[in-house]
Amino acid sequence: MSEPVVFLNGELLPLSEARIPVLDRGFIFGDGIYEVIPLYNGKPFRGAQHLARLARSLASIGIPNPYTEAEWLARIDSVVKANGLTDQMIYMQVTRGVAKRAHAFPKDVTPTVLIMTNAMALPPAAAVEQGVACVTMEDRRWLNCQIKSTSLLGNVLAAQVAAEAGVTEAIQFRDGYLTEASSSNVWIVKHGRVCAPPKDNLILEGIRYGLMEELCQAMDISIEARRIARDEVFGADEVMISSASKELLPVVSIDGQTIGAGKPGPVFQRLYAAYQAAKAAL
Repeated sequence: MSEPVVFLNGELLPLSEARIPVLDRGFIFGDGIYEVIPLYNGKPFRGAQHLARLARSLASIGIPNPYTEAEWLARIDSVVKANGLTDQMIYMQVTRGVAKRAHAFPKDVTPTVLIMTNAMALPPAAAVEQGVACVTMEDRRWLNCQIKSTSLLGNVLAAQVAAEAGVTEAIQFRDGYLTEASSSNVWIVKHGRVCAPPKDNLILEGIRYGLMEELCQAMDISIEARRIARDEVFGADEVMISSASKELLPVVSIDGQTIGAGKPGPVFQRLYAAYQAAKAAL
């Protein structure tokens, strides 16, 4: 298999030859933004929404967006073609750039831009058909979770909690209310109604959040964004997690406690089928 090709600061080159300076602020401070776009059959899935979130995150921390949407898409396409994969996960990262180590923003620096790709690795069929297990933990992250920052230590620690427990995700709560998992949005279903935490600074609004809203509306499924107490999660008829890599998965056990009937529920089944149809329509 040939070596992956990446885009770094205007150049396509083999991954092994890609280099950034030690003083890049992404390396020193995690001072950067990233985005991940799934591609099915070589086509970006909700690419405009991903690029809009990238632009919002960059603006929120004062990094100029180096490209227009069309320019981003052209560069993504060059990486896609260079790697020749049909289904891919495109990773984009923009850091503030290279400067003398000091906490405040430097002046007159050029952002560092990286685009790379990996083959799509979707959840196994058993996860969809039988559901997955999760654990819970207190959300101890910062209060700007709406920014898709490369400063992901809090998420890394949460993912490690799940890994050590041998489960798929760690579902987090702040002051007794649901926020999100280590790298997924979380949904509950009660009496056929889908509920999710509000789109505020306590969660990263996943691109699938908007997709779920659209799918629910199209299928006349009630959906509501509101604060969700911990006992509501454990008392839900269904719990689901969503992300670019997980797509949509049913959660059948949390902290060893069975959720609902202990198997993927009817609302999940409908939404998952609609999700797959949206992909096929690209």
